Amino acid sequence: MTDKPNLMALVDASAYSESLCHYAAWIAGQNAWKVKLYHILGRRSGHDRGDYSGAIRLGARSRLLAELSQMDEARAKLAQEQGRAVLEDAAALISAEGVEVETRLRQGDLVDTVADKEQAAEMIMIGKRGEAASHAMAHLGSNLERILRSAHRPVFIANRSFAPISKLLIAFDGGASATKAVDYVATLPAFSTRAVTLVFAGTPSAEQITALEAAKNRLTAAGMGADILIEAGEPEHLLARLCDSDSSTGAAHDLLVMGAYGHSRVRQLMIGSTTTQMIQSCKAPVLVMR
Repeated sequence: MTDKPNLMALVDASAYSESLCHYAAWIAGQNAWKVKLYHILGRRSGHDRGDYSGAIRLGARSRLLAELSQMDEARAKLAQEQGRAVLEDAAALISAEGVEVETRLRQGDLVDTVADKEQAAEMIMIGKRGEAASHAMAHLGSNLERILRSAHRPVFIANRSFAPISKLLIAFDGGASATKAVDYVATLPAFSTRAVTLVFAGTPSAEQITALEAAKNRLTAAGMGADILIEAGEPEHLLARLCDSDSSTGAAHDLLVMGAYGHSRVRQLMIGSTTTQMIQSCKAPVLVMR
């Protein structure tokens, strides 16, 4: 295998993984990256070495312990076989697009795995919800929320339906996270020559207007067609509408780029507190920056 930069893609048996694989192939192909696919077996998928003996009585202890051990081994073997099958199918989708792909089957905590491996990755990719969650549920997968709060690399959250990215929406408030998002987008070949809208919700200060113009110039210099949109209203409502349909052109944005959970009160009001809500409701994929 080569030493290309890599995209870390987390796949499972959920309905989002096929779309995730197509996005991984598209982004990696555009950026000349390879994809490292990870399927994480939770700790319960391995051998359960708990002590059942205290609950077993009347001479049945040895027989039941043996049966429990056999069942535990069978479950672990089945989980590993399913994990390999998930990785094999995902790798086939990505390699069919001419993208180099490696697979990794790991056991343990998903967030711990991300923390251990993310420094070697350019981007982390995960589906909006995992295999244990219904797509109709009103909350995100717990693993996704934990990754968003802990990861230091950009996190791409795939939606259920893949579409090539041609029009980006960047939630911009003039803060460090938003500026970092602009710089990141401007440097990726996958987004070069794409159209991008910088959107500010509310009434910007003179300093924020200056930051918006600087961000637009940065994107324009990178070859992107950049516009600024300033509208009143709650950020989550405005961003959701623009990702669903752009009233000026009738075309939806294909990707929302936004800062992650904020810490200062201003950032919490502008972007931070809306991160989870936006990912829940947004029909487009979301790229979250720390």
